[in-house]
Amino acid sequence: MRVVVALGGNALLKRGEPMTAERQRANVKAAAPALAAIAMSHQLVLSHGNGPQVGLLALQAAAYPDVEPYPLDILSAQTEGMIGYVIEQELGNELPPDIPLATVLTMIEVDPDDPAFGDPAKFVGPVYPQDQAEKLAADQGWTVKPDGEYWRRVVPSPEPRRIFEIRPIRWLLDRGVIVICAGGGGVPTMFAPGNGKALVGVEAVIDKDLASQLLAAEVGADLLVLATDVDGVYLDWGTPRQRRLDVVPASELRKPALAAGSMGPKVEAARRFVTATGRRAAIGSLAEIEAIVAGTAGTQVVPT
Repeated sequence: MRVVVALGGNALLKRGEPMTAERQRANVKAAAPALAAIAMSHQLVLSHGNGPQVGLLALQAAAYPDVEPYPLDILSAQTEGMIGYVIEQELGNELPPDIPLATVLTMIEVDPDDPAFGDPAKFVGPVYPQDQAEKLAADQGWTVKPDGEYWRRVVPSPEPRRIFEIRPIRWLLDRGVIVICAGGGGVPTMFAPGNGKALVGVEAVIDKDLASQLLAAEVGADLLVLATDVDGVYLDWGTPRQRRLDVVPASELRKPALAAGSMGPKVEAARRFVTATGRRAAIGSLAEIEAIVAGTAGTQVVPT
């Protein structure tokens, strides 16, 4: 099978961990054996999150006042290269040396009229206590919102429309290369208003799961896996009645109870992929990735 695995941010940084290069590499190294096992039996395509990394780079840039802070599209490109490098190296260490890997810097088109630009909602950067978050918002001109018991910066998250590098990605896959691409949702890009031929970056972050769904559909994937730090999608999460969904038709994922919270983008990405392609998607723990691909773990989303 051709399998697209979207690695959640927990594969690189767990909540509350120090955002050091050593910690990120250690987390990737821990995930690499399971991903290598998938790559030995299936054709593997990897995407990944980058929210904490983009936020850290933005904070570092703001601490150097002599240079205007870099925009989010530039920071996204930086993190695509940085994270792709670490994944490529650690995964390559687990695979036979004749299996090729490549990281593709990926631009993804967004619509300048997307309503997301008027309602920032995508979390980036580390978590803060409320008082610290509100002070940073005042000092930096940020928008902040609660994320569980903490607060984080939020930025616009427009819909992904088109993957500009889809042809070279397909070319590499057709030649047996493990491709790491669309990292962090890809670099948000649009055609400049008034000049339909000029590409420009956008101050936004595309949701990684929705970009991964588009990627999976465009490369003809047989399976989309949305890997996270929980073992599936739950109804009535956090209550005594909580229960995991094992196998669920895509049409059932329209229920409001499943669209709320941090699992919402994964649920929507799975629903879109299965509805558009008639193939399978799954949501679950990276630690169970082999069983998820086999269809025996996680929440398996199937055609209606």
